[in-house]
Amino acid sequence: MNKQRVGIVGTGNVGVAAAFAMFVQENCSEIILVDIDKKRARGEALDLMHGQAYVGRIIVRDGDYEDLAGCQIVVVTAGAAQKPGETRLDLLNNNARVFRSIAEGLDRHAPDAILIVASNPVDVLTYMMQQMSGRPGKRVIGTGTMLDTSRFRSLLGEYYEVDPRSVHGYILGEHGDSEFAAWSTVTIGGKSPVRSTILGRHWNEADMEDLFLRVRNAAYEIIDGKGYTNWAIGLVIARLVSIILDDRHSIQPVTSRLGGDYGISDVCISVPALVGMAGVQRLIHLNLEEAEQASLEHSANLMKQSIAGVEL
Repeated sequence: MNKQRVGIVGTGNVGVAAAFAMFVQENCSEIILVDIDKKRARGEALDLMHGQAYVGRIIVRDGDYEDLAGCQIVVVTAGAAQKPGETRLDLLNNNARVFRSIAEGLDRHAPDAILIVASNPVDVLTYMMQQMSGRPGKRVIGTGTMLDTSRFRSLLGEYYEVDPRSVHGYILGEHGDSEFAAWSTVTIGGKSPVRSTILGRHWNEADMEDLFLRVRNAAYEIIDGKGYTNWAIGLVIARLVSIILDDRHSIQPVTSRLGGDYGISDVCISVPALVGMAGVQRLIHLNLEEAEQASLEHSANLMKQSIAGVEL
């Protein structure tokens, strides 16, 4: 078996959660941690390595950009953390300048790696990384609304008292305040809950609106409680890494650039995409309802406005 190497740029709370999830799930054979704070990266690498006896011989080490040569995937989690009361878009000016130096380092030392962007605001920063990097845009993927969709499925599973893995459906658009629930895509055990009865519970419009608001505001609630989010997004990153390394051709709501899809161009937002070792291989076109299409366009327009204010 070929050695599967994954780099992580940024050893803050999200980067470490991703490394831990990949380590315990044995997603790859080597994880390389890169951070401007070299002492922190060294400490985190050692701490994980000492758990090998309970996981297996997965190498975890610190390094610099040159150590990322040969990585199949590099995860970018570097950037300023989201503060209480701060929206994801407020982070843009703080994180934009960081990405140019990251793109230069990765293009020089790991030009063939697929990049997974998890820094916020992820949609704008994915677009920026695609613009700054010399690699094809389909090989620069944002985690998008995978986390929001996971929250959505989890809360629906709780509401209907069913395993969330039996719930399917998407949160689409921006990973942030303009995201929306694509209710037309939701099924539980193959049946749509919209205006029907499933497992003894009838569709309740007010309950579903409240459930969606809990999804949309989840990050703010978590940040208010502990100061940051990290565990669930770490699992999302580990899942996406596994999908790519195993070339699963999995359909996920990741951040990718639309080129006329859904009537939208030149912006990165989340719609279902077929993902594998080649990156985003194609976008999946859903028959969205009129209001959902309008929400997608609204989200795209907001992202374009954010991009327009950034000097690339």
